[in-house]
Amino acid sequence: MAKLAVRNLTKTFGANAVLREISFEVADGEFCVLLGPSGCGKTTLLRLVAGLEEASGGMISLDGQRIDDLPPQKRDVAFVFQSYALYPHMSVYENMAFSLRLRRLPEDGIRQRVREAARLLEIEGQLEQKPQELSGGQRQRVAVGRAIVRQPKIFLFDEPLSNLDASLRASMRVELARLHRRLRATILYITHDQAEAMTLGEKIIVLHEGKIQQLGSSSAIYRRPANPFVGRFVGSPQMNLIEGRLDEKRAVFRSGGLEIDLSEALSEGWEGYAGKALTVGIRPEDLLFAGRDDAWAQAEVEIIEDLGSDRFVHLRCGEMELLARIPAHMAVNRGEVIRLTGKPSRLHLFHQGKRVQ
Repeated sequence: MAKLAVRNLTKTFGANAVLREISFEVADGEFCVLLGPSGCGKTTLLRLVAGLEEASGGMISLDGQRIDDLPPQKRDVAFVFQSYALYPHMSVYENMAFSLRLRRLPEDGIRQRVREAARLLEIEGQLEQKPQELSGGQRQRVAVGRAIVRQPKIFLFDEPLSNLDASLRASMRVELARLHRRLRATILYITHDQAEAMTLGEKIIVLHEGKIQQLGSSSAIYRRPANPFVGRFVGSPQMNLIEGRLDEKRAVFRSGGLEIDLSEALSEGWEGYAGKALTVGIRPEDLLFAGRDDAWAQAEVEIIEDLGSDRFVHLRCGEMELLARIPAHMAVNRGEVIRLTGKPSRLHLFHQGKRVQ
């Protein structure tokens, strides 16, 4: 396996800049996830690394060797496509062996590699079957196995689970995590599903509009999002974002009928934000029901989603819509007026699109 380094990578289509000065590294044996919404440039970036697209600027290196000027077949990467891209007229064995035969490996060596990969992926019993005889999960395993037998320096995964149903996606996430632990492979994996990213990624790179918004571990990105986009995109259900302004004379944030004391959250120099517009982010699990004395605001319960283990409570606070996540045993009724509060240490404060503290 190898270390991937991307430096100032740019891709334009005419006047449209799809990627803008992208720089990051994937360490040897690391599982790195590119996370972002549709159209943010994830697939384009993956195709640039694979050599399926030509960069407009920047550099890509693998194990210290520059590869952006090499053709795809000489880059020593394996690409697992979203659509599986299996040959329908070939058996599972033949699909997995195909690339090895193109490289003219001995048949005994091909047989050994295919059977080892099949055993690792638990598809030994399907080697003689055709793709149309397999389930979606089995086809995905074959696509992964076809990549494994090549023994590349790096694996590139293009949203490989998006065609599976929800329960199968969840089980395949676990299987991919186990596979990575066994192989200790270098993996660059793209998805728009933040649950996939947080489950699989040792490192997560959040992309939006062709730029890196934040890079770090899943817990770091969840607990300290760099900007409102990351705060709202990473986490389910989404973070509440409240637009308002800080009082000019004291550290009190106001938005409609909501009033929050930020003296603890802005302990370091709140005066610098006096009178300025702020965005306060609070995750649904951190929005609490309060007593009379410590309430930020009053809100009316509009909708209750009962999910069994917990509940999502949709609230109307003046013109604002807020979402709270509460335990299933907590009593609340539609139409009820409740008081809201939260812990200052769990607030996320943003000014002009950047995190304040």
